[in-house]
Amino acid sequence: MSSNKGYDVTSSGTNSQDQGNHYCSRDYGSSASNSNSYHYSNSNGSYYYSNPNGSTYYNNGSGGSTYTPSSSSGAGSGSGSSSKK
Repeated sequence: MSSNKGYDVTSSGTNSQDQGNHYCSRDYGSSASNSNSYHYSNSNGSYYYSNPNGSTYYNNGSGGSTYTPSSSSGAGSGSGSSSKK
């Protein structure tokens, strides 16, 4: 990793084809469940995240969203608050 953020940006930019306005691909290294995660946002306000822990999040831009935890997620992983003390 050459980045002090724990990832390297492998590609980013805009893509008017396939509805995407912005995308960014990141390499989190071999220790991540999903080492090549990415996110994109569209002109309609929707966006999608494929996270380094293997989870995904989609927001349709109209108030609906779907979070899918990774198949190896344990308690307290993913987004949101955790009950750990």
